[in-house]
Amino acid sequence: MLSDVQRRFLDASRVAHLATVDRSGAPHLVPVCFCIDAATVYITIDEKPKRMDVPLKRVRNIVENPAVAVAVDRWDEDWTRLGWVMLRGLAEILADGNEHDAAQDQLRLRYPQYRTMDLAPLPVIAVRIRRVLSWGALD
Repeated sequence: MLSDVQRRFLDASRVAHLATVDRSGAPHLVPVCFCIDAATVYITIDEKPKRMDVPLKRVRNIVENPAVAVAVDRWDEDWTRLGWVMLRGLAEILADGNEHDAAQDQLRLRYPQYRTMDLAPLPVIAVRIRRVLSWGALD
């Protein structure tokens, strides 16, 4: 689904932006850490300070409307180096299980900051990629 150049661009990028929409159509956009395995983007909820009495807005939105977009971009003052990849798909919330655990293992390898966090009880967002769009200098 991803071209080699798109895959290398995503592998070299450290931050993505997850776009969700609630049932009324209000958009919500947040920066996230991510990894990709085959045709799925994984994003874990982590231990950074958040309210614990209410699920995060991104999680509530996915429950209401699973259609999401994940955008990864590169900005540079040299505009010949601008580029982005957008991944669209349907998201689901993984509370536990083999896929949940494997995604968190992969995210710990990619982001050392996760290695000291107790991620296991926290949900993983799995975005099943249905469409890939890109533009600009990805190499």
